[in-house]
Amino acid sequence: MARVPLPRPRTVIALAAAALVVRRALGRGVERSPLWPMPALEDPISGRDRAGRGGAASRMMITERQEAADGVVRLRLSGAELPPWQPGAHLDLVLPSGTIRQYSLCGDPADTTSYTIATRLVEDGRGGSREVHEQLHEGEEVEVRGPRNRFPLVEAPAYVFVAGGIGITPILPMLRAVEAAGVPWRLVYGGRSLASMPFVAEVEKLGGPEKVSVLPEDERGRPDLASVLAGAPEGAAVYCCGPDGLMDAVAELCAADPPGGGLHMERFAPGGARHRTGVDTAFEVELRRTGTTVSVGPKTSVLTAIREQALPDLAYSCAQGFCGTCLQRVVAGDIDHRDELLTDTERDDQMLICVSRAYGDKLVLDL
Repeated sequence: MARVPLPRPRTVIALAAAALVVRRALGRGVERSPLWPMPALEDPISGRDRAGRGGAASRMMITERQEAADGVVRLRLSGAELPPWQPGAHLDLVLPSGTIRQYSLCGDPADTTSYTIATRLVEDGRGGSREVHEQLHEGEEVEVRGPRNRFPLVEAPAYVFVAGGIGITPILPMLRAVEAAGVPWRLVYGGRSLASMPFVAEVEKLGGPEKVSVLPEDERGRPDLASVLAGAPEGAAVYCCGPDGLMDAVAELCAADPPGGGLHMERFAPGGARHRTGVDTAFEVELRRTGTTVSVGPKTSVLTAIREQALPDLAYSCAQGFCGTCLQRVVAGDIDHRDELLTDTERDDQMLICVSRAYGDKLVLDL
């Protein structure tokens, strides 16, 4: 019997932790136990606790800073009796400017005294990565929120992981977990150059050449994703994280031939908006519990309108439709969804108010 290592926090949280157990049956491959994320202390979609408050924030000390690769900084954030997490989870990091950015946890879930994140400097980005690289140093404190998980490792008889560059960060803890459990897996890890790819030595040590393909583009070209996915074991789950081009290519291939264990992806940033009208018009939003109606202009988001006209402390994070912090339940009205997070079922009566709008004149929120 093989067991995936899980956190052992010294608080009552440990009672909620679900053990992941994988049993091997002779002649039958892998007999699986359910691989569900442990019960969360806060809402897994919105990041809010069950009382409706914003996700808990804490101050943590930067106790280690390393260059994980060219343009990539790895930070260890230390604390005491930290909330547990599972592979795929991320933190909200509050930067010195007040900007909030999400970074995947890439350390050991069993470590209850520190979290590890890594971020690549994006020269033409929105400035968050530059703050991390230029302003966060050992010995300084930083505010964090979470962890939360919108990219959980699900039950499957085998796994295929596809990572591009810094996209290796959420996948690294998954590799450790499935390797410890004895579940078959394969990783294809690409990047611009070997020097720019973090954690190469660790992933190669985990699996060896029979499981790990490291493909720097300047030396070996781009991976043959069609062959990789065509060779996936029956029932395998496919996990992918990386640049949009890589994600789109994997999604297209899996749409034509869906993997038995499903396709699971996490993007660095939201993709193109999937709106229905192509035109932004004004509408009203009634806040049912607050008893207020706010006006949303054609160039204003629902989130901005509510914060400016009714609830200035309403929680939000990415403001781009992919973290889930601003999720709200819709009581009435037709939603013009523009997020990159919710499932079709979740979209029936929920919306991310930072990007999604009304398809019509009015929405009613349970707020």
